[in-house]
Amino acid sequence: MGQTASEKIISRHAGQTVYAGDIAIVQVDGCMATDATGPFALKAFQDMGGTKPWDAHRVALVLDHATPAPNERIANLHKLLRDFAAETGCHFYDVGAGICHQLMVENEHVRPGDIFTGADSHTPTYGAVNAFAVGMGSTDLAAVMLTGRTWLKVPQTIKIELTGELRRGISAKDIILFLVGQIGIAGATYKTVELTGEVVTTLTLASRMVLANMVAEMGAKSGLVDPTGLALWYEFEPILSDSDADFAAVHRFDVSQLRPQISIPHSPDQVVPVDEVRGQKINHAFIGSCTNARIEDLHMAAAVLKGKKLAPGVRMTVAPASKRVLDEALKDGTLAILSEAGAAFITSGCGPCVGTHQGVPGDGEVVLSSTNRNFKGRMGNPNAQIYLASPAVVAASAVTGEITDPADILEGEAWQLR
Repeated sequence: MGQTASEKIISRHAGQTVYAGDIAIVQVDGCMATDATGPFALKAFQDMGGTKPWDAHRVALVLDHATPAPNERIANLHKLLRDFAAETGCHFYDVGAGICHQLMVENEHVRPGDIFTGADSHTPTYGAVNAFAVGMGSTDLAAVMLTGRTWLKVPQTIKIELTGELRRGISAKDIILFLVGQIGIAGATYKTVELTGEVVTTLTLASRMVLANMVAEMGAKSGLVDPTGLALWYEFEPILSDSDADFAAVHRFDVSQLRPQISIPHSPDQVVPVDEVRGQKINHAFIGSCTNARIEDLHMAAAVLKGKKLAPGVRMTVAPASKRVLDEALKDGTLAILSEAGAAFITSGCGPCVGTHQGVPGDGEVVLSSTNRNFKGRMGNPNAQIYLASPAVVAASAVTGEITDPADILEGEAWQLR
């Protein structure tokens, strides 16, 4: 019997052939923690008797969830991580370097065929580069830091095949919102979601990261994006599922007629076409997060906002995914377009997405966000309403002051989001 891509990667790291349902002890290629989870991981690591990680070059600590530090308590947690990294030689990313998941891919901490663990629920993002990546709790990560190994129950795989040709202006965010709506918030619990098909194999790395990122909103253990057509800046050996592999389920969707998708409060799987919420007034437009803050996302917003202004009473906040993305957007004029439209910029990091600071909404306010979650209170205020959409929809809605299909304000113009 053939194997899924997940089973192949896990088998290589376990030193034996395994299939879904097997328990495997695996070598880990790298691990990561943030300022939200790192302090707990370090305490557990020390409680286990750890002094130095099994391999400091395979451990990364990132300050991204509450940066710059909004108060004394968090400042001291940041200092704890800085000091540990300095003492042990771990990779360390300080304030403004960027969002953990962007940095792990940008700086090649994770590569195709790897098993990577992160103390953050959106670690499956690295499935975009054909890696088996899983989020875990701080204590489990501490054990990885100590031993370089972890255990896994090999997950079953749900295969999703996407066919057709995307309409102009439809992005990976529209695809994944649609899929989350179809599969449901717990429809892929402890499974790998494998995304393939003719649509997937034409996507950029950034767009593939959007898809892999939000399999977490289906409850998935991990996500893998078909590496066919993937352009990286280094050579790699793609790992593909065998044609006779055993899948838990196979779903096929023709996305040729897909319209812009909106996730409505208060769950990511409450997804509707833009037409069903067209006209909903908004107060805050946010472009950022580990889902949609890369350079192509900023380009998408700039294509909509060029020569336009934000609607009265609407504020827009932009948090680039990393310093590298920020610099690129500065050099190519993207930031100027966004700024001239009225956008404000904050530190490269998670920002308002997690509701720590830098953009917490007020009571009764409506936020349209390019992030991945809209649970009640997700952005820091349970009395706010959070809608999710692509950067193009966020930008168009910021111009009109209400949820808007970008095509409504760009009709007749030559524009291309992909």
